[in-house]
Amino acid sequence: MVTKKLVTLKIHPAAPPKPREGEPCNGCGVCCLAEPCPMGALLTLRTQGPCQWLDWNAATHTYRCGVLAATDPNALPVHAGGFKRWWRQRLHRAARRWIAAGHGCDCSMDDAPADAPNR
Repeated sequence: MVTKKLVTLKIHPAAPPKPREGEPCNGCGVCCLAEPCPMGALLTLRTQGPCQWLDWNAATHTYRCGVLAATDPNALPVHAGGFKRWWRQRLHRAARRWIAAGHGCDCSMDDAPADAPNR
């Protein structure tokens, strides 16, 4: 017999509903609110609870990975040191891989039931 563990997540009320597994990511935040990815766990030394690197974007009403934003080598000024750019490129690539960026939703959690408030 398979039992499901019920987890209550504090999702911003304006966040989009979770897409089905395999569909494109829409920034719902469910995966990162449930637990950090390997990069988030490595950077925060936490493996449970919401990822502390998760950012809410009020303009787009979506959640985004703060690790990707912080390591984006394109966000560095042109005069930034080569080593800094090299390091950020590797961290950015690793973060994209660990969250499966561009590969669709890989979170198998179910979204809130239809009768749940704010969802």
